Parts: sequence; C-alpha cells; structure tokens
Amino acid sequence: MRLISTKVLQPGMVIGRTIWNEAGRPLLHEGVVASNQIAGRLLQLNVQYVYINDEISHDINIVEAVPLHIRRKAVDKITESFKMLKNQKNADLTYCLDQQSKHFGCIIEQLLESIVNSEEMITVLSDAFIYDEYIYQHSLQVAIYSIAIAREMKYTSDEIRQIGIGAMLHDVGKMLIPLEILNKPGRLTNEEYDTMKLHAKYGFDLLRNLHTISLLSAHCAFQHHERLDGSGYPRGLIDFEIHPYAKIIAVADVFDAVTSNRVYRKKMLPSHGMEIIKQGIGTLYDEKVVKAFQKCIAIYPNGTVVLLSDGRRGIVSKQNHKSTDKPWVRIFEEDGEILPATYECCLEDEPAAYIHQVEVEYLVHNE
Repeated sequence: MRLISTKVLQPGMVIGRTIWNEAGRPLLHEGVVASNQIAGRLLQLNVQYVYINDEISHDINIVEAVPLHIRRKAVDKITESFKMLKNQKNADLTYCLDQQSKHFGCIIEQLLESIVNSEEMITVLSDAFIYDEYIYQHSLQVAIYSIAIAREMKYTSDEIRQIGIGAMLHDVGKMLIPLEILNKPGRLTNEEYDTMKLHAKYGFDLLRNLHTISLLSAHCAFQHHERLDGSGYPRGLIDFEIHPYAKIIAVADVFDAVTSNRVYRKKMLPSHGMEIIKQGIGTLYDEKVVKAFQKCIAIYPNGTVVLLSDGRRGIVSKQNHKSTDKPWVRIFEEDGEILPATYECCLEDEPAAYIHQVEVEYLVHNE
C-alpha cells in the first residue's frame, strides 16, 4: 500500500484500504478502482489522504497496534456516552457520567491489552474512518497515545489505567461549552477563547466527585493545557506543579490536534506534528515524555513516499524500533529514474542518508 494525497488520486488507481463512515458502514471499499467522481466525493468529505495498491508497494502493509475494529467500537461507545451526557442538565451530568464510567473502563482495558500484546508502533490513521464531530475520535486517539507513552515510560498497569481514563475524558468539560464556539470555523474572539478555556475546569469539576474515577484522572482534565513555562491554562502552573500524568496527556493532545482535520485548518502529517512537539521540549513539553512518544509512534507510517537527502526516492516499508526517524525504505527511484527493480534499505545503516521530505503528492512516472 502507498499513501497519497486525495488531490492526486487518479482514475484507475486501486483503493488499498476501506474507508468507513460514522455509522460503521463502508464508505469506500478496499479494491475499488478510483474515478473522478470518487475522488471528488472524498475531497468533499474532507478525506485528505488515501491508501492505494500498486506494483511498487504491493506487499507493504499497515499493521495496527490497536486493530481498526477495536478503534471503531471504542469511538462508537465514546460517541454514545458523550451524546448522552450532552443531553443532560447540569445537575444530572455527574450521575450520568458515573453510570457511563464503566464503559470507559472497558475501553481502556481493551486498548491496554492491544498495545501491550502488540510489537507494532502506533500508526496515525489517515482518514480510515470518518466522524462528523472531532471530539469523539480525538478522545480515543489521545487515550491511545497516552497509554503508549505511559507504557514506554514503565508506569504500572494501574497507573496506565488512570492515565488512560484521564486521557479519554480530558475534554469532557467541552460538553458544557456552547456549540457555536466549539464548532466555529474561524478564529475565536478573545471572549470566546476565554469561554473555551473553561472546559479544563468544567471537566475537573465533573470528574472530581465521581466514585468510579480517581482524583488523579480528574486532574488530567484540569491540567492538560498547562505548560512547563507557565504559559498554559487554567492556572498557569509551571513544571514541577504539573502532575506527570497531565504532562503525558498534554503531548498526546497536541499531537492529535495537529494531525487531525479541524474546522479551522487541515491536518499535518505525523512527521510535521512531531516536529511541532519537539520544538516545545523544555518550554512547553516534558523532554522525557516526548522522547518516550518518539519511540512508540510511527513518525513515517508504512506506505509513505519519502525523498532522501541523497536524491533517492522510496516508500517506507517497515518501521525501525531502534530509531523511528530511520525506518526501512523501499527505493524505487535514483537520479530521477525509476529503477527496473526496487531494493530495501534501513536508514540506520546509511548514516549519510536521511528523510528530507514526505511526498504524498508524488506520482510515479507511469501514473
């Protein structure tokens, strides 16, 4: 499989991965031959990237640490629970959340089991399934990233469960933010932004009195927007004042935010998202957390076309657990010429070569 921008999807290309809609039904099946109509519809639905099958990527596979069917079931349950909460009056929210917490606990157990039992790195899904409302899928993705980071940092299973619950519910306070602010496509006014920032306190107030969720998980909701240099909110805490769990969720939250479609901007590729995070090491984000995240996330997912520093082009074919920024690459082009036969190389074994850029809009000469 090869990852391409939907903007360059051409008639005759074969879809390599099924795309699912919010109802859990296939929107576009694997193996379907693309047409102009299909490409136009995907762009209309804001699907930015698709996987295709072709000769040079014929046996490159995407293996998920958390299988797609588990992700889909989890998002469905989060969606159901959050929508139920949204329909409650403030006085009933805490009771309803207490009732729903067992479902969140089951989701975390499934995610933890999948991640612990898998040797795969976490792959950022590229529009594999489409949900109308960002918050539901975001809650799941942040939980997955946070669990993976916590595991890499050697937290105990009980601690990882607390972190996972805190991550899944970190944005629950947004249920109390007006929809016109949550879904506003343009820049928020200062007043609207002040209202938006209240979601951290709202979430803490909802969670801290629950019998089924620990106070530490509640603090994840309270502190996930705090930053090491004191520039965060709601309390402007600095490094040692921020709970370690919240430092993990802060990184997971921002990474998923920048690598997801939002009403006000397009998603970044994982490699770009990681660069954003790395730029904030020591000022915004904890260095140990970022380093742990780098070890468990596929910065360059399998199927990504990359241009190397020496001018060669290839497709990421396999991840390198020792160094995630130096994966295995299937070289198919040298000196601007398509090779008669591809070959594999691990960038860790080639110190002079590194990934110069990701090329999701690159078309092979015969396409």
